[in-house]
Amino acid sequence: MADDGAERERVTGIGGVFFRARDPQALAAWYEEQLGVPRQGEEPYAIFPESRDTVWSTFAEDTDYWPAAKQGMVNYTVRDLDAMLAQLRAAGIEVDEKVEVVDGIGRFGWATDPEGNRFELWEPAPAGPAA
Repeated sequence: MADDGAERERVTGIGGVFFRARDPQALAAWYEEQLGVPRQGEEPYAIFPESRDTVWSTFAEDTDYWPAAKQGMVNYTVRDLDAMLAQLRAAGIEVDEKVEVVDGIGRFGWATDPEGNRFELWEPAPAGPAA
């Protein structure tokens, strides 16, 4: 891509790591017990308090959230989801048309890398007023 002087969108961090498990609950409990992964109650996911935004989660092995041939998916945080998706499309990258909005969490989009790995892009919701 030619450098036209315009600033390119970039990911700002890792929003989450997701992977398949035969028994998501049991595997999440194992990670909690053995590595201290801070699960949310009995849920198969954790939110790390140090990062506030990083999610770690097991999914059922038959999930259709990403391609069945792939074991996992990474979620990347971005400042401007629309700009990032447009930039990827302009580069000829396969981008899902769907954008999902989750109140209080943010906006999500998806694309696929050259090896067929689906990845998620997350524009976190603006922080609310300080309490």
